[in-house]
Parts: sequence; structure tokens; C-alpha cells
Amino acid sequence: MKLVWQILAVVLVGAIGGQSVTAVQDNPWLSLLLGGLAFVLSVVVYRWVVGRTERRPVTELASEGASGSLLRGLVLGVVWFGCVIANIYFLGDYHVHGFGSTTGAIGLVGFMAGAAVTEELMFRGLLFRLVERGLGTYLALALSGVVFGASHLLNKDATLLGAVAIALEAGGTLAAAYAATRSLWLPIGLHFGWNFAESGIFGTEVSGNGATHGLLDASTSGAELLTGGEFGPEASVYAMLSGALLTVVFLWLARRRGHIVPRQRAERVEALATLAR
Repeated sequence: MKLVWQILAVVLVGAIGGQSVTAVQDNPWLSLLLGGLAFVLSVVVYRWVVGRTERRPVTELASEGASGSLLRGLVLGVVWFGCVIANIYFLGDYHVHGFGSTTGAIGLVGFMAGAAVTEELMFRGLLFRLVERGLGTYLALALSGVVFGASHLLNKDATLLGAVAIALEAGGTLAAAYAATRSLWLPIGLHFGWNFAESGIFGTEVSGNGATHGLLDASTSGAELLTGGEFGPEASVYAMLSGALLTVVFLWLARRRGHIVPRQRAERVEALATLAR
């Protein structure tokens, strides 16, 4: 029952925030404001619901060190996507036509911030964290990644390649980032930095949701495997390979810090928790 309440709370806040920002997407300043409110409200609701239902301090969203982790994630996300788009550019498949829309980029800050926090709370804060208790870190990473990728099949220009790419690069990398730090702040910043760089800076498609209006007026052309096609650069082989590399790095950090949960230990922890209840 507690899991139901947690999911309902996060989904409800995310849906309200997403619909609100979408409804005012033609007004960048209002989009920024509502996106920021959705960000804050999602964190507050998650802390309250998880704290009440699990009767514990919500350490994965601790205030201490939050700003530093968010900033590190944001920078890493921007640099990561910048490396992907640089590879596509050097092949001659990314074309800059001029400057885009500053106000459009401002609106995307709010939209992408709201999307990043709600998706991380749902897929890493709830799905990955709770599955990890029973199946261990590696299986939880694989299963939550598959679900995260499949959820993107509902997008406008979704493709199977895009869903597989999201499962590998985003589902794997973001879950591994959480496992390495045991904090949601880094994956939230990483998710936001990647999405904003993709849309608000380089002006490319995001997860099959169509063209965006960022700081640059740009387009891609060429082989779908290299550029991601209509789904966007997230479905490119460069994104998948770099995401796999980051996943390995984060998992290495998690193991070095003793944060990997083996399946046997996870089962014992779950059994003890059941007996305690």
C-alpha cells in the first residue's frame, strides 16, 4: 500500500506540473515559473510521502550537499551531450543555421527542470530504489532501464532504436549515478543538463518530441544510427556508447564505495524488514 501512495503522489504532481507547463509553453517566463514550482513541489511531496510511508529520513534527497551535486550533474550533462553533438558535427551531420530563440531557451529551462525531477523521482527514487531491495543493484538497473526506455515509446516520433538507446544510456547511467552517490541530486542535475543542452542550447529533437527552439537554430541529417534520426541525438550510437562508458564508471565508483547491493544481501535485508513489520 505504501508503494501505491508513493507512486500516486509522484505521478500526480508530475502530471499536474507537466500539463501546466505544456499549457503555457508559448509564454517562456510563465513556463520557467511553473517549471520551477513543479520542481520544488515534486521534491517536497516525495520527501513527505516517502518519509511518512517508510518512516525514515529521506536521505536520497538530503538538503546537505544538494546544490553541489545538482551543479556537478548539470555540468556533466551539458559536457556529455556536447561531446555527442561534436561527434555528429565533425561527420558533417549537424548543421547550425544561425541563432535561435533566447526566450525559447528560457522557457525550456522550466520545462526540462520539471521533467528531470519528476522522472528521476519516479524511475530512480522509487522504481530503481525499491526493486534494488529485492533483486540487487545490477538487476534493478537493468529492469528500471528497460521500463524507462519503454516509457519513451509513447512519444510523438518514438522509435524502437530510440527506446533501446534511452534504456541503455539514460536508464543505465542515471541509475548508476544514484547507486554511486546514494543521492538523487546528481542524476537530477545530469538529466536536466543533458536535456537542456539537447534542446535549449543545440536546438535538436528530444526523445522523439519534435523540434525545439533553443539558443541555436540547427538541424541534423545523415544516417539514423549516427544522428538518431527523428528521435534526436539520444538515439545515436555516440550517445549509447558514451552512456555505456559513464554507466561503467559510476558502477565502478559504487563498488569502490561499497554501494553495490548484491542479490543475496538484498533478500536478507528484505526478509528482516518483513519480520520487523
